[in-house]
Amino acid sequence: MRNRMNVYFPPELLKQISDLADRKKLSRSAIVEAAVISFLSPDGVDRREAAFARRLDRLSRQVQRLERDVGLTAETLALFVRFWLTITPPLPNEAQAAAQIKGRERFEGFVETLGRRLQKGQSFLREIPDDVVHGAPEDSTK
Repeated sequence: MRNRMNVYFPPELLKQISDLADRKKLSRSAIVEAAVISFLSPDGVDRREAAFARRLDRLSRQVQRLERDVGLTAETLALFVRFWLTITPPLPNEAQAAAQIKGRERFEGFVETLGRRLQKGQSFLREIPDDVVHGAPEDSTK
C-alpha cells in the first residue's frame, strides 16, 4: 500500500523531472521516489566517500612518483654537470671549431638514442629500483 503525499516543486525542477520521466519511460512519482531513496540512503554517502578516498590515494601515489622522478632527474643532472665540469679541461682556441662540430654530432646521436628509447617506452627512471632512490632503512640514520 502506498500513501499519497503532495509536494511542491519549482517549475524548472518539475520540468526536469517530467523530461527525465519521458526519456526513461517512467512515471514522475517513480523518479521522485528513486531520488528520495537515494538521498536517504546512507550507503550512497559511504560509496561516494570510498570512491573519493580511492581517487585521492591514487593521486597521492602519482604525485609521489612524480616527486621521485623529478628529484632523481635534478640530482642526475647536477651530478653530471659537476662531473663534466671537474674532468673537462678548457680547449685551446684553435680546437674550439672542431670541438663544436664534434659536439653537435654527439648531441644529434644523443637525441636519436633518446627518441628511440622514448618510442619503445623505455625510461631510465624506471630502470632504477625504488630502494636505491629511497635508500636502505639503515641509511636513513646517517
